[in-house]
Amino acid sequence: MAFTTTNISPPEKIISSGRTSLLKLLPSLPVLLLSADCLGLLVCMQIALGLRLDRVINPFDPVVDGFVFLVLMGLYLADAYHPENQIAGLRAPYRILLSMGLVAIFTSAFMYISGTWFNHSLTGRGILLPSLGIFTVWAISLRLFAVKWLRSQARQTTWLILGADENAIEFAQKLLTKKELGKLFVLAEPGEDTTRFQDGQINCLGQIKDLSIWSQTSWSVVIVSNTVALSSSQMQLLRQMRLRGVPVYRVPDVYETFCYKLPSSLLHDTWLAFCDGFYLMPGDFTMRIKGFGDIMLTGLLLMLLSPLMLLTAILIKLDSPGPVFYSQMRTGLNNQPFRVYKFRSMYQDAEKRGVQWAGEQDPRITRVGKWLRLLRIDELPQIWNVLRGDMSLIGPRPERPEFDVNLKKVIPYYEVRYFVKPGITGWAQVMYPYGASVEDAYEKLAYDLYYIKNYSIWLDLAIAFKTIRVVLLGKGR
Repeated sequence: MAFTTTNISPPEKIISSGRTSLLKLLPSLPVLLLSADCLGLLVCMQIALGLRLDRVINPFDPVVDGFVFLVLMGLYLADAYHPENQIAGLRAPYRILLSMGLVAIFTSAFMYISGTWFNHSLTGRGILLPSLGIFTVWAISLRLFAVKWLRSQARQTTWLILGADENAIEFAQKLLTKKELGKLFVLAEPGEDTTRFQDGQINCLGQIKDLSIWSQTSWSVVIVSNTVALSSSQMQLLRQMRLRGVPVYRVPDVYETFCYKLPSSLLHDTWLAFCDGFYLMPGDFTMRIKGFGDIMLTGLLLMLLSPLMLLTAILIKLDSPGPVFYSQMRTGLNNQPFRVYKFRSMYQDAEKRGVQWAGEQDPRITRVGKWLRLLRIDELPQIWNVLRGDMSLIGPRPERPEFDVNLKKVIPYYEVRYFVKPGITGWAQVMYPYGASVEDAYEKLAYDLYYIKNYSIWLDLAIAFKTIRVVLLGKGR
């Protein structure tokens, strides 16, 4: 990671054309892939149906809709809508092959069972499985093309950072880990050290006073450090760049846009007072809709999950002595304490040595408790907390008051997370791995702040689907 002072002239040598195509389309890529998958799957089914029975597919057929849903869910669980990611060492094509293999097994089982229940032209006629085979080729080819396009566009994507303070450099370091997001250039302030880095991954073009020279270059994004004080003429240059279509961000906003979080150390009162968002407040119409949905959904979940909860209670009693349920005091809305209920996943008297964070390989966890935590079944009794109004289905996870006292002292704006009801699951739980430290609490707060600022029904739906993936893939916290 380095800064080097580089004499690059003229500016046109830095940037090629198509400067913002990647950054504009990258957030929309999953939606584009999903749309292409829906169309491609219907085309593949039509090919199989046309060759086999010389008929036209009915997109409103329940069997067709169910098959499409099953295939798309398999792709979602395989995270195939982020083809640039590598998960557990597997790239998108291999994850697609694995997920489509599982879908083929479920489809075969469905065709076998449906043959005994009803006769349908799409089951038992060699339609669904050949369609799946053709579609697998389509899905893999589409991802390979998408990744190739991303990489080609990355070579044309460039970032200009104004200021070389620690926060800007930290973002730059994180940015460089994402190869699809391009190259970095810096204009430093007088007195900032740009010689302390040696490997040339970040190029220093000069000082901020040279902005007029570089403002005509076709930058993809301009990032302004929090500590930079711009003159009126420099602000006018940035305004002209924005009018030409170049996005200009402060560091907190660029984290929000590209990392889906808001690190609290980058925020300040003025930014919080004037920024958009933070509409998830008690009494708001949106909050009332959210509360109504919580009651309806938890009532339905309670009926559907009652057999599982009964089985869990039996297994806990058989595994280790002690009560089935465990309760703790947690901090809720407006810092009001409440008692949260969980299935007991630790041995009795696990906290006889005092309150402490639970570790990932905590010896206090029972054999059954390990699976309860992995699949998040231990959280199910919190449905009662939602029905009582202490919690929501989705929101920041409530912390213990003993931990809150210390976290408020060391993490800026920590108390903002309690301006809304805590939830059983949340944005931090589906975006950040298991953690039990102050540093982890800081990172989780960054995601909680993003959720509170950007709340919408669509974000809640995204969290719900991500939670399902976390549970089914055994990535519980």
